[in-house]
Amino acid sequence: MSQTHSDKNIPSADSIAAYMRAKGQKARIAARQLARAEAGMKNAALFALAQIILDQADDIQAANNADLRDGRAAGLDEALLDRLALTPERIRAMADGVRQVATLPDPVGEVTDVKQRPSGIKVGKMRVPMGVVGIIYESRPNVTADAAALCLKSGNAAILRGGSEALRSNLAIARCIERALTDADLPRDAIQVLDITDRKTVSELVAMPEFVDVIIPRGGKGLVAAVSAAAKVPVIKHLDGVCHVFIDRDADIEKAVAVCVNAKTQRYGTCNTMETLLVDAPIAERVLPELAHIYLEAGVELRGDAATCALIPQAIAASEDDWHTEYLAPILSIKIVEGLDAAIDHIETYGSHHTDAIVSEHYSRIRRFMREVDSASVMVNASTRFADGFEYGLGAEIGISTDKFHARGPVGLEGLTTVKWIVLGDGHAR
Repeated sequence: MSQTHSDKNIPSADSIAAYMRAKGQKARIAARQLARAEAGMKNAALFALAQIILDQADDIQAANNADLRDGRAAGLDEALLDRLALTPERIRAMADGVRQVATLPDPVGEVTDVKQRPSGIKVGKMRVPMGVVGIIYESRPNVTADAAALCLKSGNAAILRGGSEALRSNLAIARCIERALTDADLPRDAIQVLDITDRKTVSELVAMPEFVDVIIPRGGKGLVAAVSAAAKVPVIKHLDGVCHVFIDRDADIEKAVAVCVNAKTQRYGTCNTMETLLVDAPIAERVLPELAHIYLEAGVELRGDAATCALIPQAIAASEDDWHTEYLAPILSIKIVEGLDAAIDHIETYGSHHTDAIVSEHYSRIRRFMREVDSASVMVNASTRFADGFEYGLGAEIGISTDKFHARGPVGLEGLTTVKWIVLGDGHAR
């Protein structure tokens, strides 16, 4: 972060490879130093970072305004611009997220599952940092602060590669991170934000297993798929968020309306926003007209199956592709289904195993939905928008994983650590 590069100063693949290897070497050295840092030092850096972000809010906002201006001139769509935008409220939330991470228990060094064996040795597990985490993300500049906080608290060095559309914003936040690390007497190279955005930086970052221990891509399906295909380093990923809410025939109508309106309209451009609404046939006539009125008033385009279009004249016929689509926009697919089994079948066929919800007062069907829906987060009578590290009490999150290994759902501090076996003896020999 202490050096400034531009794409024109890194003209060749060889130069970029050398640049990235230098970053990797520095990160590996910093990771060893950071692994020794006590919780108090890490927390001091995080509290300092939160305050520096607030102190530098005007500079961060100015950098973001410049990114937004260029983004609009480049024709970025509204969903991307929304994810790119920082407001005073979002900057304060960014600082709050960093501060919350500082208050969380430090997972590093925790020893669990210690058991004495017949031989007399004691065997257990110790939680340790992964080492060096590479994070590749698009648009959202708040990820820079979130990732720095979580990696720092979990004892990991990090190499952060943001998108070109957010370069100014990311570098403004990077300067805050560098100051906080320096103030806390921690290695400045513990968190490195790349200041070039050539795509070759990604291909190099994901192919340096000698320097990088895990890659976390945050962005569109194309980015995640490309990173996963090219990586020589383990990847924690999710490809998309095709999230569903199922309104069961025994749902409370008031709850159903509140949950479904929030799940779709609270924010459109997020991976935990509802994209498909499933309605149990016996309750459709009672709940859909009211929901449709609210959605249409909010400017949401409705796409539905034949039964839905018969109830909502303003809805247009949904195509097969609609059921697979993560819109990240004010568009909602609606399908009327015959019972819980049909809803679960639809979710299994078209969902992305991210977040799915049921609204119901029927205990047995709720239990079945929780048990049988194979998603990273399953909600009961609650909006899908709660699928978030901050809301889960993890502090800021590094991403939401739809994999089953090594982490699943919002990835917080524990998801950024691993375990090693420890054996305690007193001169024991086998």
